[in-house]
Amino acid sequence: MKIVSLFGSLTLAGLMTFSPSFGQALKDKKPNILFIIADDYGWKDMSCSGSTYYETPNLDRLAQEGVRFTHAYSACSVCSPSRATVLTGQYTPRHDITNFIGPASGVEWRKMNRFTKMLPPEYALNLSSSSVTIAEVLRQQGYKTFFAGKWHLGSKGSYPEDHGFDINKGGSQAGAPSGGYFSPYNNPTLSDGPNGEDLSMRLAEETSAFIKNQVLQNANQPFFAYLSFYAVHSPIQTTQARWKYFRDKAEKQGIAQTGFIIDRTLPVHQTQDNPIYAGLVQQMDDAIGLVLQQLKDLGIDKNTMVVFTADNGGVSSGDDFSTSNLPLRGGKGRQWEAGTRVPLIIKTGQEVKNKICDIPVMGIDFFPTILEYAGLPQALQKQKDGVSLMPLLRGNSIKKRMLYWHYPHYGNQGGEPSSTVLAGDWKLIYYHEDGRNELYNLKMDESESQPLNDQYPNQVKDLHTQLDKWLVEVKAKMPTPDPLYDSVKAAALMKKQHTELLINVEKRRLRMLEKDFQPNATWWKSKQTTDQ
Repeated sequence: MKIVSLFGSLTLAGLMTFSPSFGQALKDKKPNILFIIADDYGWKDMSCSGSTYYETPNLDRLAQEGVRFTHAYSACSVCSPSRATVLTGQYTPRHDITNFIGPASGVEWRKMNRFTKMLPPEYALNLSSSSVTIAEVLRQQGYKTFFAGKWHLGSKGSYPEDHGFDINKGGSQAGAPSGGYFSPYNNPTLSDGPNGEDLSMRLAEETSAFIKNQVLQNANQPFFAYLSFYAVHSPIQTTQARWKYFRDKAEKQGIAQTGFIIDRTLPVHQTQDNPIYAGLVQQMDDAIGLVLQQLKDLGIDKNTMVVFTADNGGVSSGDDFSTSNLPLRGGKGRQWEAGTRVPLIIKTGQEVKNKICDIPVMGIDFFPTILEYAGLPQALQKQKDGVSLMPLLRGNSIKKRMLYWHYPHYGNQGGEPSSTVLAGDWKLIYYHEDGRNELYNLKMDESESQPLNDQYPNQVKDLHTQLDKWLVEVKAKMPTPDPLYDSVKAAALMKKQHTELLINVEKRRLRMLEKDFQPNATWWKSKQTTDQ
């Protein structure tokens, strides 16, 4: 698809011919920031991070030009909390969005018929107006701010434009693409494109058009563009051509007869072989390439920080069981590594290139990092939970610290109410249902396969003490035991998940790899256009 220019045949070179001061204005202005966040995108879903099935040439190129973090973490294993943290720089209990916005809590939780031992606590359903976002700070400092894509941080009145963004293209209370990945989109803040238009590319086009307009019309004003893809959240969809390409690739690599195992609560995907998901990943990568090329075409790539990350781990259980995060355990919504470890690439255009950093970093760190890159005082960040990553981008180090998580809810993907602390290689998970701990050493056991509680009791005690102190400091809300808990119904549900669900997801996996697979006549509306 071609991006529609806002200025007809006007070129950057032509504009500079008519305006000699244009080039100097570009050189002297504050740097720009392009922040790209994917939804439910696994830490190993890029070629450069080890996938041999998915194809991400544009993200791979970005990694070659910047720094790729191998131990980057989201602030939560589900979307809304981690997205609020990215914008505010606060741990999730501070902004009080501790679950993805939607599920019931308290006694209303019983209506979900999950038959759990505990009732999850109430949580904020809108990002508070008292939470200062990075967009608000940058706008106050002269930046033009732009948002495109998924918001999911509140209902109308708590949309992007209510939290510091001048322009909003596609952000609403929806946590998934209501109309799917092809137009018409059924999105209240994004007009439909031609029938069959791809949503990821459309969001990239909107972002590219904003950047071009800003550079050509307001050369001396920096911008903060926040491109928030709905991809690769369910419902996963792609075109027939992309499905076929990756179906054939899976066949060449060898299709496993068994793709799932039961891990405590639900079946978990063990193989990267979903051709629909692979096509959706490729669509997003193509869209990212469009925006990155726009920066280069306009000559501003050396003066623009580009951040790419995800809001939580890849979906290996629940939802569409899309990917495998091995060797990490779990995935989105779960308390183990793959629930919160996410891809992260940062390119500044002026620092270390093609570098891999294994120091643990987190979503709380984006706020201070962007402030330092923009040359703004750190005092502008109201709550200082994170640290600037600029030293790491320059090849230096940061002080050792502990990182924390608190998820007092039950995840759709099998997650259990828990709180976690990471101290170097040591990780302690505390379970609120029964007060047990799981201690792991990620250097010795990256897959978190065997707790080390018995071998290192003092480590369990020390980390649990630190975790308790932090929970008190951030005033974390806790789940409470449900006096109406029915163990018989809970056991029946678990048995069904371990038998019927396991059989169904295996059948579904193999079905989409068959040569005659066809989801519907229009391939989720993508066949309504001739531009495939």
